[in-house]
Amino acid sequence: MSQQVQKELEVDQFTLGLVGPDQEWAGTVADGGTVRTHTPPACWGPMITPEFRGGHEVTRPIRVENAEPGDALVVRIKDVDVTSVATSTGSMTEREGAFGDDPFVDHVCPECGTEWPETVVEGTGEEAICCAECGTNASSFGFEFGYTVAFDDDRSVGLTVGPEGADQLADRAEEAMALPENSRQHPILLYKPDEMPGTLGHLQPFIGNIGTTPPREFPDSHNAGDFGQFLIGAEHDWGLPDEAALDDRTDGHMDSNDVRPGATLICPVKIDGAGLYVGDLHANQGDGELSLHTTDVSGWTELEVEVIKDLELDGPLLLPNESDLPDIAQPYTDAEREAGDELAAEYDVDEVRDAAPIQIIGSGPTINDATENAFDRAGTLLDMTEGEVRGRCTFTGGVEIARLPGVVQLSMLAPMDRLEECGLDEAVRQQYNL
Repeated sequence: MSQQVQKELEVDQFTLGLVGPDQEWAGTVADGGTVRTHTPPACWGPMITPEFRGGHEVTRPIRVENAEPGDALVVRIKDVDVTSVATSTGSMTEREGAFGDDPFVDHVCPECGTEWPETVVEGTGEEAICCAECGTNASSFGFEFGYTVAFDDDRSVGLTVGPEGADQLADRAEEAMALPENSRQHPILLYKPDEMPGTLGHLQPFIGNIGTTPPREFPDSHNAGDFGQFLIGAEHDWGLPDEAALDDRTDGHMDSNDVRPGATLICPVKIDGAGLYVGDLHANQGDGELSLHTTDVSGWTELEVEVIKDLELDGPLLLPNESDLPDIAQPYTDAEREAGDELAAEYDVDEVRDAAPIQIIGSGPTINDATENAFDRAGTLLDMTEGEVRGRCTFTGGVEIARLPGVVQLSMLAPMDRLEECGLDEAVRQQYNL
């Protein structure tokens, strides 16, 4: 690991699907510095590449100057630039015999039994990923319903293609996916699914897996309270003994389509240096990621990082673009404040409390569990009872589904004095120009 602190750090090295304190560092960025990452697609590419120990291919962890456990890391998302010209996605089926407890984690060749086998590509289609030892199809996944999407030059729309287009893209899969030089996944365009051709979709790229390194090693796709459930009691190397062990997660795998340029993410720091990592870029996604997968792409990200000292978080906070906030959680306008002051005078209210938007990320086995988790995190952060959290989120916010089965964004207009007490006020004021 380089000890040199860099004001601007470029990262193009990746893990084989793991996040944790023993991963090799990518480098050290200054507190207040800029990180640029060239990231490969996640989900489908790593899923069909049996060498991977997790379902994503994320960057090596980035050390941030001054970041210590008990601090928080502010990550301002300045840019996401998609470089892929096409991708394939859809809902999945699992291949019996190609894994042990978990098809994302403990891969095994169904013929020769090699664990995490090296594989070679033989042709195209769902039988193309072959064990280097015995030649058997060794991928754990296929498509239940799949489609291939080609993007316009501006990455503003994507069009699903038919068999001819899917064949054409499969023949140049690595080039069309624009895999970074150090990526180790097989490109999912090789599978050439071709259902629902002629469907035009709006594109709005975002980062699906971004966060700080947990204090124990997790498969990167399982660093969340829903996918992490599959680790409890599992017999592979990353199995967890119980639910309490899952508390070490940092919920980097959010799949929130609001984690896009202009948004600010505030992450818990649980190891020295924070260990920021980035991956799982998506070209677009509807709320909930209803197929469990969406349009995985390669691309560049640009992030600004800043440490907030002594702000202990149980999980991430999101400050979305103002346009992405629910209407009820928008910052107050001058006219609304004036009307509030008039009501206060009429009904003998001492003052109209200043407030600003925040979103608390919650995760769990189900949406209800994830919402309860967000209630707990909000109450701890803002020193509120669950009743007050529920009341404020009902009157000035709400809950949105990032991913089924269990990641949510809990919005509220939080009293500014509470944000000042915990050290969040400056970040919130900067995000919303307050």
